[in-house]
Amino acid sequence: MRLQPLPPDTLSPNLRYVHNEIANLITKSQGPVVMMDAQGALLGPFPPMLHFPQFGVPALAFLRSLDNNATLPKTVREVAILTVGGAFGSRFELYAHEIMAAAFGLSSPIIATLAAGGRPEGLNEQEAIAHDVASALVKGHIVPASTYNLAVKLLGQNGAGELIFLISGYCLISMVLNGFDMPAPENNGI
Repeated sequence: MRLQPLPPDTLSPNLRYVHNEIANLITKSQGPVVMMDAQGALLGPFPPMLHFPQFGVPALAFLRSLDNNATLPKTVREVAILTVGGAFGSRFELYAHEIMAAAFGLSSPIIATLAAGGRPEGLNEQEAIAHDVASALVKGHIVPASTYNLAVKLLGQNGAGELIFLISGYCLISMVLNGFDMPAPENNGI
């Protein structure tokens, strides 16, 4: 870990406000996932966002828009996120979204295969296309026309757009987590 979590009582008033907004948001959306340490400091991608607020706060606003405007089924979103996390080996992203994917009903074998970077059997059509689009993008490829067209057919034009922005947002999260070597809680002494 290259950056330490910042206890809320050490933050400036402006950053404390951002911290509290994040804490309120994750308490509602990330139920079983440990996102704060014993001192109330945020974990995962949030310490880098607070250490570098000039970049982290705008990134957070983008990521929040992905949640506030979500229309895709939760399992479709989790398949895409786990595909990104598996491709980047992002420890915290995999930790958090393995828990969330299970909570939303994805099976353990599907979750394990996605986390390992594979394409699991048993995905429905929407989940499968989410994986295929994410897989192409994390490899640095253009999404093939046939794949994009199928995504539009299965998810609608807005759903396909949402999916691509979701994948992009979680690529950002993965890179921040990996760049600052942010661990999952079980590796953080919590």
